[in-house]
Amino acid sequence: MTSKKIKWITLGVAAFYMVLLIAWHLYDPSSNFTEAVPGADNRPQGNARKADDVLIGEFFMKDSTDVSRSSLTGEWPCFRGANHDNQAVNAQPMKLVEGNFKELWTVETGEGHAAPVISEGKVYVLDYDERMSADALRCLDLESGRQLWRRWYRVPMKRNHGFSRTIPAISDGLVVTVGPEGHVMCCDKETGDMKWSIDMKKRFETEIPFWYTGQCPLIDNGVLVLAPAGKDTLMVGVDVKTGITLWGTPNTIGFKMSHSSIMPMTLGGTRTYTYIGVGGVCGVSAEPESQGKLLWSADKWQPSVVAPSPVQISNNQVFLVAGYGAGGALLQVDRQGSGWNATIKESYKAQEGMSSEQQTPINYKGNLITILPKDGGGMRERLAIFQPSNLHKPVWTSASDERFGLGPYLAVDDKLFAFKEDGELYVYAIEKSAMKLLKKQRIMEEGIDGWGPLAYADGILIVRDSKTIKALRVGNF
Repeated sequence: MTSKKIKWITLGVAAFYMVLLIAWHLYDPSSNFTEAVPGADNRPQGNARKADDVLIGEFFMKDSTDVSRSSLTGEWPCFRGANHDNQAVNAQPMKLVEGNFKELWTVETGEGHAAPVISEGKVYVLDYDERMSADALRCLDLESGRQLWRRWYRVPMKRNHGFSRTIPAISDGLVVTVGPEGHVMCCDKETGDMKWSIDMKKRFETEIPFWYTGQCPLIDNGVLVLAPAGKDTLMVGVDVKTGITLWGTPNTIGFKMSHSSIMPMTLGGTRTYTYIGVGGVCGVSAEPESQGKLLWSADKWQPSVVAPSPVQISNNQVFLVAGYGAGGALLQVDRQGSGWNATIKESYKAQEGMSSEQQTPINYKGNLITILPKDGGGMRERLAIFQPSNLHKPVWTSASDERFGLGPYLAVDDKLFAFKEDGELYVYAIEKSAMKLLKKQRIMEEGIDGWGPLAYADGILIVRDSKTIKALRVGNF
């Protein structure tokens, strides 16, 4: 090929690509675009939710087709048990299992401190599923730990010393829960069918405490009693079967929700719902003719953070306790003409007497059993027994190497089960004004934050740390 031909071919190729380059720059690919506007594709309207739109109880799954009824009849139906005193009394005294307690089952949970209730061979616990960001009511078989069903709803939260806190309540064939963000859910305890719900933040303008809701539901003679401590409503009574509000107590004293739970008491001959809120302590009538009426309140003792519930120690005296240096206080409630007088008779710092940071003390046959808080001086974190006549000097304490942190404890007949927050279980024989160590056993190999209250029924003790629940055979009959 001659050089002349090569020259013309080269010029032709260059011209061709020059034309392509100019065309590429001049072409507008958006000339045929049309604006995409909502509804242009004729799709049906969506179900988008706002961030705070929680559909309580929206999901359900049955995990087992086995509907056989258990032969077990033991009950631990609510926070602190059927009598609200953290004591179980068997028809026949329980005999401790010889040797080590047998582990019946283990269940992993979301991070938290919620504890279970027990009814007719089933265990109910309000867990938090971190993967799904959901509160989840789980129903388990007491003997095997097999999950029977679960009902849950999505409620995204940030971890703050875990998530879950509360204990369900069972009555009238129903199970009621209060979630970390104040969502109340009522289900059939056998089938898991959803019955009704309440969002306390929306209905009552409740301000949820910094470490989430710690208040456990109370069911009293068919009435669910809650302390939303919202803008206008201090306490409320709800028909547990229908969810209909029966009465409400105006929040004239301006209390806010604490981590404490309502305790039913008979003070001065009157049935009373006693509650420690942020702002003080109060009593609301539980009598049928005046149910929901604010009887009295006292604001001379008002810790900013309170988890333990009030403990009655006589017909007109109540022991109050809180952590973070608040210590303890003695409340006296007396009738005064047609009204009431509530007085803080004494109060003191944690190192000056009986106190507790997280767990509610036990009034066992007139003696008060507690675990002293971390700021309790030289006796910090030990088990201790105090007599109501002297709240400043214990009559007994556990040994210096028997310290339990924020761990829970529970009495079964004449024995006390105390769970160290690191996962070691101690058992004591409760004597007149002392306790004798009977045995101890490592339950969690590396237990972390074992703070959730214990539950007991049918010789089975349920314990937990922040991520694991275990059931132990501890007694025979």
